[in-house]
Amino acid sequence: MNPTIELLKSHRSIRKFKDQQIPRELFEELIRAGQSAATSNHVQAYSIIHVVNPENRRKIAELAGGQPYVANSSDFLVFCADMKRATEAAERAGAEVTRGMTEQLLVATIDTALMAQNVAIASESEGLGLCYIGGIRNNPQDVSEILKLPEHVYPVFGMCLGYPDQNPEVKPRLPLSAILKEDAYTNADDTTLVTRFDQTMNQYYQARSSSNKDTTWSEQLKPLFTSKLRPHIKAFLNGRGFGTK
Repeated sequence: MNPTIELLKSHRSIRKFKDQQIPRELFEELIRAGQSAATSNHVQAYSIIHVVNPENRRKIAELAGGQPYVANSSDFLVFCADMKRATEAAERAGAEVTRGMTEQLLVATIDTALMAQNVAIASESEGLGLCYIGGIRNNPQDVSEILKLPEHVYPVFGMCLGYPDQNPEVKPRLPLSAILKEDAYTNADDTTLVTRFDQTMNQYYQARSSSNKDTTWSEQLKPLFTSKLRPHIKAFLNGRGFGTK
C-alpha cells in the first residue's frame, strides 16, 4: 500500500493539541493545497476565515456546543460556502445573474467540503492533527455575525488544526460490501452487515483508550433521527440567499 493511501486510512479526529504554533509558511501551504481540490466549473465557491482573535474563538467554541479545542488549537478555520465573489465577477463581465438557485447551494457546499478535505490531508501529511467542527451550524447566524459574513456566504463547518497531544485509535468504518454497490443499489445484505458492524463498534467503544462506552453504531445514530436536527438551517440559508429557487 502506498504512503498516501496509508495516510488516508489512518485519519483520527484530534481534540487535544500541544501548545505549539503552526509556522505561517506551512499554514499558507496547507491552504494552497486546499485550493488545488476539484471545483465545479472552476467557481472556487469558498472562503476560509482564519479566526485569530481569542475572544472570537471563545465565543465560537461556546456557540458550537462548548467545544474547548476550538479555542485551544493552534489554528481555527471556518470554511464558508461563498457565491458572492463568483456572482459579482459574472455581473461585472456582463451577466444577468440569477441568485438563490438550489444548485448554487450544492455547488458551493461541495466545493467547500472538497477544499477542506484537501487541507485536512495536507495537514496530516505534515504530522498535524485536526477536528472538523460541524457544531458551527448550531448557531450559524451568530457565527456569521462574529465573522461579518455577507449575504451569499455561509459557514459550513470549522476545523481545528494543530500538533496532536493525544494518540487516539482509528475508528472502524462500515465494511466495503455495505457501501460499494455494483451497477445498481442493492441492500439485501445490509441488515446482516450493519449487525456485524454494530458488534465491531461496540468492541471499539469499550476498548478504546478514552471515552469508553457500551454502545453501537446504530444506537449512536438514534439522536440524529428522533428529533428535528437543526431545524433553523433552511430559514438561515434562505436568509443568506441560498436555496430560495
